[in-house]
Amino acid sequence: MGPDPRPEPPDLPGRSRRHRGRRGRPGGSGQTRSGSAIDAATGATETRPRILYLSFYFPPSRASGVFRARATANHLAEAGWGVTVLTAPREFFTHYLDGASDETLEATVDPRVHVERPAMNMRHWETDLRKFGRLRANFPMLSDRLHGALQKAIFPEPYLAWMPGVFRTALRLHREQRFDLVMATGNPFVSFAAARMLGRILRVPYVVDYRDAWTINQFTEELSVPEGGKAMRWEAKVLRDAAEIVFVNDGMRRWHAERYPFAADQMQVVPNGWEPEILGRHEYTIPDPNRPLRFGYIGTVTSYLPLDVLFEGWRRARQHPLMAAAELNIHGHLGFFPDNAPPLRQRIAEEEEVGVRYRGPFGKAEAASVYAQTDALVFCVPGARYVTSGKVFEYMASGKPVVSVHQPEIAAVDVLEGYPLWFAGPRLDADCVAHSFVAAAKAARDVDRETHEAALRHAHNYTRAATLGPWEARLRQLAEGSR
Repeated sequence: MGPDPRPEPPDLPGRSRRHRGRRGRPGGSGQTRSGSAIDAATGATETRPRILYLSFYFPPSRASGVFRARATANHLAEAGWGVTVLTAPREFFTHYLDGASDETLEATVDPRVHVERPAMNMRHWETDLRKFGRLRANFPMLSDRLHGALQKAIFPEPYLAWMPGVFRTALRLHREQRFDLVMATGNPFVSFAAARMLGRILRVPYVVDYRDAWTINQFTEELSVPEGGKAMRWEAKVLRDAAEIVFVNDGMRRWHAERYPFAADQMQVVPNGWEPEILGRHEYTIPDPNRPLRFGYIGTVTSYLPLDVLFEGWRRARQHPLMAAAELNIHGHLGFFPDNAPPLRQRIAEEEEVGVRYRGPFGKAEAASVYAQTDALVFCVPGARYVTSGKVFEYMASGKPVVSVHQPEIAAVDVLEGYPLWFAGPRLDADCVAHSFVAAAKAARDVDRETHEAALRHAHNYTRAATLGPWEARLRQLAEGSR
């Protein structure tokens, strides 16, 4: 695949197309001859690199991608960066998404990270008629058509409403003290467009981090937007000017490199990872031989998971003597939105007679205790080649048996290879899943200290420090080059 030949959105006038490591001296802040920034308010010299991080989903949000964003901000702060995060208003998570938040996760954000929450028009999510404008209240269909047409003409995402506040806040902060680098994580991908535009206005390089895919459905491996449409043209424009483009696995990198070969040299892989400061070190233990084994699925349950195969495999495995009276405990939220929960709760309830139990959600601070009370873990994920999932890293950090319930060719397999307590079949079907459950049960009963330690060593390759360290070094070079 090659670059999209169709016209792209117009460039801003008077700006160079590329800003990979260029110097810039926008108004409101200055520089010393050595390249150090000067605080416009205090006149003090700022020697540390400063980054503006656009992350719509950030604690207290409990969206799955938040863990990567939180870890990135914390790692940069620990490495000596001045980190400013622009994220969504708090009420977006606590009110408009009906409590889709986790205050215990927010408490783990490094206090050195400065977080700003620009105001945002909530029209797309507002259901309170008292807050509707006059046009929408009296002519709702006309209002929706006009709003949709405007959004489609500018940028095809409802999160476009976040952009005005982002620009106002970013420009104000930059006038006070210059940023050396802009970075955005998606989704939503309006953050990528904002990063590109801010990079051009502020004359600093920008980096984009694909923790999700923009124009391809990772689960079906089909395009999620019209070929050659506005989203795809925006993606081409963003990637053409980015100083670095980051993906969570190599499958995603290869797909984008084939579609956008002009940007292939800027594409890198930064895997997800796990946080020792949250999960701690899991000491070697074996289950009490006098109680049934406890298997656990830990994470958000969605309709995309292969639940039918999981539960049928569990039923068959439970007929084995090693699995007698074993429990499959499901810990986590049911879906990402309130209306996702009822059908998922009903589906789980249908399996209660064979020991499947829904244990509810838990805060990030409680994760270590949830893993500690589990004897073996169930890695159940949807999709195919482009799916890794952040949970696989935490699973390995437990040093416990891991049962795979997914297509055998997904990207997570690259991470699990070499983990000594990984059990997976050649196919995603009930018989293979049942066999993996039984093998994991035997391992849970018989695992020795040496194997446990080998599992922890494998997991140590994927601590956040290990996965983010090389990336931080590259970002530092970009920041220094822009001074």
